[in-house]
Amino acid sequence: MTYDKYEKLKKIEELKEKGTITEEEFQREKEKILNEESKQPTTVTKQPLFGLQENAFLMLMHLSQFAGWILPGLGFILPIAMWLTNKDDNENVDKHGKNILNFTISYFIYAAIAGILVIIAIGLVLLVVLGIVVTVAIIIAAVKANNGEYWKYPMTIEFVK
Repeated sequence: MTYDKYEKLKKIEELKEKGTITEEEFQREKEKILNEESKQPTTVTKQPLFGLQENAFLMLMHLSQFAGWILPGLGFILPIAMWLTNKDDNENVDKHGKNILNFTISYFIYAAIAGILVIIAIGLVLLVVLGIVVTVAIIIAAVKANNGEYWKYPMTIEFVK
């Protein structure tokens, strides 16, 4: 980038020496070139996994929980793996990953309690309601993440802060 800046400065200086541009035009162009560098972002953030845009990656992190419907345990492992591999590079990935982990652990506990309560029949109803809440919550979180918003899952216990 710096090399490019010096090349541009050299070219406009040659134009000034040839009389193609005036001293005023030279100074104006020189100022533009020097200001371009200050407008460049000072920190370069690494793109999340697969080179996706941040919002798309965050949405996929939330939706990857549905992988557990295909292969039990994958709905827990996949989003956590996506989080662990990118949490140090992106603050939002870290925040959403912790949210997903806390959600998964919390709702596993709720499902275990409902499973025990199946003995007195209310547990079956609780498991159905829990399944609906989980499905709707994941979809809401994914849509909000895709819109650049953070949404905390309801009734989530914060195990990881």
